[in-house]
Amino acid sequence: MRASVSWRREAWRQVFSVQVRPVPTGAVVLQLRGDLDVESVVQLDEAADTALASRPTPPLVVVDCASLSFCDSSGIGGLVRLYQRLSAQGGRLRLAAAPASVAKAFSLTGLDGVIPVHTSTGDALAVARSGRDKVADAGEGTVVRGRGVG
Repeated sequence: MRASVSWRREAWRQVFSVQVRPVPTGAVVLQLRGDLDVESVVQLDEAADTALASRPTPPLVVVDCASLSFCDSSGIGGLVRLYQRLSAQGGRLRLAAAPASVAKAFSLTGLDGVIPVHTSTGDALAVARSGRDKVADAGEGTVVRGRGVG
């Protein structure tokens, strides 16, 4: 299940792509590259469809943002939708290597309390494997807490 999607736009914008990479532990890494915005968020949705189509649903999806150059509110909305879909199927979502602007938006909105932001993909996978992820029952749903970038 290895897939890659690219999209060309104006020359001044970064071409957006998502690579879906399964990990031997059963987790899936989505590697984002370029600008995630209103025009390209559909690619994130398509990659999520690919990642979540496998049965059983991956227990963990890590979104690797190391090569993400820009993310607007539409991109953040796409990440939240991915979290909701994955959570409804019993999985977990983690962000890794988020640029400062994305990490700040997650912190200001409180999303980092729901979708943990890790310094690297390796760290996100290691924390999940070690069982150091904290899951607390919040009444209506499950809130996942992890180490934030700070």
